[in-house]
Amino acid sequence: MKNRKLKNSELNRINNTEFKSSKKTPLIVILDNIRSLNNIGSVFRTSDAFLIEKIYLCGITAKPPHKDIHKTALGATDSVEWEHVDNTLALIHQLKSEGIAVVSIEQAEESVSLEGFKTKPNTTYAIVFGNEVKGVAQEVVSASDYIVEIPQYGTKHSLNISVSCGLVIWDLFVKLKA
Repeated sequence: MKNRKLKNSELNRINNTEFKSSKKTPLIVILDNIRSLNNIGSVFRTSDAFLIEKIYLCGITAKPPHKDIHKTALGATDSVEWEHVDNTLALIHQLKSEGIAVVSIEQAEESVSLEGFKTKPNTTYAIVFGNEVKGVAQEVVSASDYIVEIPQYGTKHSLNISVSCGLVIWDLFVKLKA
């Protein structure tokens, strides 16, 4: 048989204990008032795949355990470190005081296109994804160190939050591992 699909048992994935002790990608994900539990679960799963340091669930963003988060996270809520924070802006100020670069993923004046965003060595980045309708809160955008926009060439103005998160995490993962 040519190009046989691998079985899950052949993928040599690490377990939760190994994940927790693994060297993480210097990325933190901040979800700013995300409504969809399926989107939250999907972000957990993507964050697990790329060894993300931590996820902050802010404002109205639901937190585990919840069956609808679990449905898409498939157990990633047990591997990826997470914390719920009421105030996204306060979190941004805290992270910046710790030397973490804050990047809002948003369409804004003076934004940098994702492919043109350059990472710096020895820097941890916190990437902020906003509400499905309103995006990242203006006060958070204004407090960010960088604003990065995902280029789009069709008729729609935005991508689903989980798709945006996957694109940005992959792009930054590649840049940070280079």
